[in-house]
Amino acid sequence: MSSDARLLPPVLYWDERARRFASQGDGLAAVCSYGMPTFHNRSIHLCQYLALRPWLRPLPGTRVLDVGCGVGRWSRLLAARGACVTGVDHSSAMIAEATRRASGARLSGQCGFLVQDLAELDAGDGFDLILGVTVLQHILEPQALHAAVERLAQHLSPTGTLLLLEAAPRRRTDSCDSAVFRARERSGYLDLFAQCGLTLRFIRGVDPAPFRPWLLPHLRSLPRPLGLTALALTTALSLPLDILFGRRAVGASWHALFVLGRARDRHAH
Repeated sequence: MSSDARLLPPVLYWDERARRFASQGDGLAAVCSYGMPTFHNRSIHLCQYLALRPWLRPLPGTRVLDVGCGVGRWSRLLAARGACVTGVDHSSAMIAEATRRASGARLSGQCGFLVQDLAELDAGDGFDLILGVTVLQHILEPQALHAAVERLAQHLSPTGTLLLLEAAPRRRTDSCDSAVFRARERSGYLDLFAQCGLTLRFIRGVDPAPFRPWLLPHLRSLPRPLGLTALALTTALSLPLDILFGRRAVGASWHALFVLGRARDRHAH
């Protein structure tokens, strides 16, 4: 856990991360793992992309809501493929960078951005696809978490799809928890979704290899050269397993992609 996380309220923490990292390269250091080398954050992005890939080719005009959008990496991808995207983040610094990057990619007509707290989300309704990648795990207060999921359900169209990719191990572990992060037990998320009027269609695995969750709690105590070597090794071991087995290895995955719909959606199963 960084000293910033201990000292700053959540919104200021993310604003500070955005100011430090969002304009650098692809901006992944602002939205993936804090203080980690580029190869590690790119591997995380790849694992997330592989899990999300079936939903990343929307039909033209699909209405998409990207919550916790950060620098807008998924917003720009979906907009470039024909969707009409609204990106939301509670960090004004993240939204400023997302807006800048969308403009630079000539996608401003296809995606717009709002500064909003997810627990008070008000971005219109009837979205065909709502996407949240590692967002709920940063909402620590239970009432705010419940309110956020309720707001997501209310913004989803009756036949729409809600994708939530979160750290959600099958058994509770606090080894990687911090002042801005919680790895909640998967069953707790499933109960919460049901309480908020959502039905689970299915779950996909994300990065089933256990190496990184084992290493990360101890990484900062290692000498930097040794830590980088260990991180490179775990990344090299983890990626092939995710590419080959990740989506099917649901039980072994520390992260999970929940594919959800409104409870009255007859096509849910």
